[in-house]
Amino acid sequence: MTALQLGSLFDGIGVFPLAAVRCGIEPIWASEIEKAPISITKRHFPDMAHLGDVTKLDGREIPPVHIITFGSPCQNLSQIGNRKGLAGEKSSLFFQAIRIIREMREATNGLFPAIAVWENVMGAFSSNDRMDFRAVLSAFTDADVSMPASGRWAGAGMVRGRTPDLSWRLMDAQYWTSPRLARRQRIFLVADFGGRRSHEILFKPRTMQSLPAFGGDCGLPAACGDRGSFIEAGRRVPVTRPFQCFRMRASAKERTETAFRNSFGLPTDPFPTLLAGGISPFAFWYEDDPAGGCVRFPTETECERLMGLPEGWTRYGADGEEILSSHRYRALGNAIALPCAEYIMAGIAEALTKGGANDGI
Repeated sequence: MTALQLGSLFDGIGVFPLAAVRCGIEPIWASEIEKAPISITKRHFPDMAHLGDVTKLDGREIPPVHIITFGSPCQNLSQIGNRKGLAGEKSSLFFQAIRIIREMREATNGLFPAIAVWENVMGAFSSNDRMDFRAVLSAFTDADVSMPASGRWAGAGMVRGRTPDLSWRLMDAQYWTSPRLARRQRIFLVADFGGRRSHEILFKPRTMQSLPAFGGDCGLPAACGDRGSFIEAGRRVPVTRPFQCFRMRASAKERTETAFRNSFGLPTDPFPTLLAGGISPFAFWYEDDPAGGCVRFPTETECERLMGLPEGWTRYGADGEEILSSHRYRALGNAIALPCAEYIMAGIAEALTKGGANDGI
């Protein structure tokens, strides 16, 4: 292999492959079982093979790649889930990805993959009395990793002196581009099997690309977030703020007028995290007509923008059929934010191309 290549487990709607392409990395295969996300990614990556259920894959038989990414199911780790942790039916699939990585490395004499990237919810730090994240680190290193003296996992850290070299970081999507995206706190862990570069990949400052302008071959332009065109054209300028349902209910019950008004959102509030099981409303009005505002839910396109994705990314499937709105909302609620994934892919490309594609592998 000469060019860097990527395989994506639990692929979803192909955000890791999209980030990879934007950094000069070729996505070779993906594993996903949900029909709508598969159809979406087939439209955008027609040459990428789809391997199906991870439980039926053998890492010794699938094409070896430099990079494997996986955001294993978070239902049992999430703070709004059942908190069964890695012992849960869904989140335990994490160990299937570890098995596939080990099988591939055994079959290639330790050459592939060189890098693995795991992504999951912030709740992985605390589930199962904070032992689940310890199990994640131990699974990668095949060794017993001690708990920190504080008894809590920091938002960023490293495990050095073992193979692979590990670094993790809690990243919030709202801070990774301007204008701000939706709030989305996710753990990203980088495992470097061929060197000591995980900290460079995950912590080194680097220039980010601008948000993508088009949704694959959908031909729909992405929003730039700049209000200038509205002002210059003399048109009405929309104001949007996150709407806090629980804050409004509590303030109404307590009859506190200031808190009730603030439930319509503050200028500094980030948009709430997009969820697979439902979407959050927001307050919408025009600067010249505040009394004519309303509370509404974001459209599918607006949710794509809030994740840093191209407009229309989830609109069509492989055969040109339009994806149902419910499937689009669910897929976006399960996805990762593009700028965060792209930052990591850029770091991997930089690390693995020093002296050649296979240097240090």
